Amino acid sequence: MRKRLCGLALSLLLLSWPGCQQQTWESAMAAGQQAVQQGNYADAERMFLVAVRKAEEFGLEDRRVAVSLSQLAAVYAGQGKYVEAEPVYLQALKIYQAVHGEFHPDVAAMLNNLGVLHRMYGQYAQAEPLLMRALAIKEKLLGLDHPDVALSVVNLAQLRVVQGQPEKAEPLYRRALAIRERALGPSHPEVAKTLEDLANVLRKVGRADEAVSLEARARDIRAKRS
Repeated sequence: MRKRLCGLALSLLLLSWPGCQQQTWESAMAAGQQAVQQGNYADAERMFLVAVRKAEEFGLEDRRVAVSLSQLAAVYAGQGKYVEAEPVYLQALKIYQAVHGEFHPDVAAMLNNLGVLHRMYGQYAQAEPLLMRALAIKEKLLGLDHPDVALSVVNLAQLRVVQGQPEKAEPLYRRALAIRERALGPSHPEVAKTLEDLANVLRKVGRADEAVSLEARARDIRAKRS
């Protein structure tokens, strides 16, 4: 993907938008989040761009700039605008690293988001080291049995699936399943989802009988919660 820095371009663009000067960082962030909830991505982009500009008034490496950029990148990614999302995530990552150092949940989150972005864009070789780094940071900070660790394990498993390596995805899904059962309880929706994902992998490797059993467990969980 093409790399670019967004600060100057964002600032020039925002100068032409009415109402920008009346916004605070907090109000722009709140408006952007509300627009996301309403599915209005055009307004969400606009307000998160305003939030970036307002955050930059606190300093170009202020954490609020990174928070704004990460929200803007998520809006881009959610619309399939991967080329636009990548440099924004990278800028947020750079700021988080400057503010927190390498080992921090915010750094892990940006690495994870970049890895998922590369996976969705079909750039699997670039995705893997990012997802691995995110997982390693979370394991160091949170321990091996935290739900956020399970999320990173699942993201890595999904990469193995799209790489055509279901046999490598299976142990990852089993690990995520075990973490979620312990941390969230055996009847949590995330447990049901992981059972379904694991069943899908088992079908790909020719173990349909095992898959049927897992799918039945997942249905039971969902039925009890409906």
